[in-house]
Amino acid sequence: MRILLKSALTLLAVLLLAGGIFLSVNLNSLQSPLDGPKSSHAAEQYTCGMHPMIIVDEPGSCPICHMDLTPLKAETGGSEMNASGERRIKYWQAPMDPTYIRDEPGKSPMGMELIPVYEDQATGGSMITIDPTTIQNMGVRTAEVVRGELSRSIRTVGLVSYEESKQYVINAKIAGWVEKLYVSETGQQVKKGQKLLEIYSPELVTAQQELLLARDNYNSLKESRFPQIAESASRLLASSRKRLQLWDVSNQQINQLEKTGQVRKTVTLFAQYDGIVTMKMVNEGMYVKPGMPLLNLADLSQVWVLADIYEYQIPWVKVGQQARVELPYSNGRSRTAHVDYLYPFVEPKTRTVKARILFDNADLELRPDMYVTVYLSSEPLNNVLIIPQEAVLHSGEKQTVFIAQSAGRFEPRLVKTGQQGENGHIEVVQGLFEGEQVVTSAQFMLDSESKLREAIQKMRNPVRAESPEGNTGEDLESLFGDTDADAKAELETLFN
Repeated sequence: MRILLKSALTLLAVLLLAGGIFLSVNLNSLQSPLDGPKSSHAAEQYTCGMHPMIIVDEPGSCPICHMDLTPLKAETGGSEMNASGERRIKYWQAPMDPTYIRDEPGKSPMGMELIPVYEDQATGGSMITIDPTTIQNMGVRTAEVVRGELSRSIRTVGLVSYEESKQYVINAKIAGWVEKLYVSETGQQVKKGQKLLEIYSPELVTAQQELLLARDNYNSLKESRFPQIAESASRLLASSRKRLQLWDVSNQQINQLEKTGQVRKTVTLFAQYDGIVTMKMVNEGMYVKPGMPLLNLADLSQVWVLADIYEYQIPWVKVGQQARVELPYSNGRSRTAHVDYLYPFVEPKTRTVKARILFDNADLELRPDMYVTVYLSSEPLNNVLIIPQEAVLHSGEKQTVFIAQSAGRFEPRLVKTGQQGENGHIEVVQGLFEGEQVVTSAQFMLDSESKLREAIQKMRNPVRAESPEGNTGEDLESLFGDTDADAKAELETLFN
């Protein structure tokens, strides 16, 4: 029995020793997810240059475009080191405004210190690298950021209009009947002092008779011994004259009435201005009331041309700027003038601002409501950074361009743009340096790949959470190490 008991204990000791060794080997092979990979060489993966969302573990062809898969390059910064092993600084950037960049340290407009941006970083997405063959297949073209002159010539449509300050309305200030109409046609030329029409009004006849009575009364009392009586007669005569004047009876007619003493049945209305009859609302025999408009006159010796300026063209138009107007029937003959006024509101239907141009029109060649072609030449902007307009990607509030670098690398960068010039150029206010190369074609493909690379990189390298206190890898190893020591001590006790 004792021999069997000793044999059983010996077998148990051997089993415990084997289990402890097996547990120690397996614990040493385990690795905490917080410690990262033990091997220095990760498994190689393959992707498609045209479809970077395709990532496989073995070489082959793309299931979409059937191109050969290429090895997926790891995102490392080893090639962006200088001779001393430090990362190279590309430029300095404002912390609150990625488009404000400088080639040396300093402060931003908000007073904050500029931060460095390294060669392997980008402000508008993820830095991407494309092999030369793919670049050629995509048709990528570039243009240089240069300093130069930016100008714009505006060609727009204009509408000839009346000069508002030289439009007049002829109306009646007394009720009566139109006995004679001297101006009977729309478009008729009218000179100042010309007869317009004759009105018969009982009130006017009565007023003439009152004037004659006041004249006779004054002639009889002006030699009176009492100055008050002569003065009263003089005021009555003046009041009678004033009454006729307020009814648009001319001084010549009043003097003729006082001289002859003959009351006229009708009173003639004369033109007070030069102009063209633009509207006629009266006919002979018509009964007119006080305030009723009879004729509309407009002086066409000067006219306005109202040119439509779109909202994006407003910065290029200034008061005093030279303008050239080309008539549709003049075989290229044009007139020049200057912008007289820029209206401070936008037309709600056309979404344009009116630029007013004043023209002399003594020959009446410019006719109201005529359409003309207007050419405006603005003053150029000198010494500004300009790039092709198609290089800018507009996405909501952000504007992005792609910078072409060496070895097929492309950097997305946020910029701020200014005015748009002619010939497809646009001003860059912030975000670029002179001499850099911007991509002018296939930017949408580059932008899609940049965003996709950025998303894939975030998924492949997630941000690690901090390990709970007391649960680090060292604590686990020390815990299992103590367990192995206890097992060995127990085994030695059993063997002894």
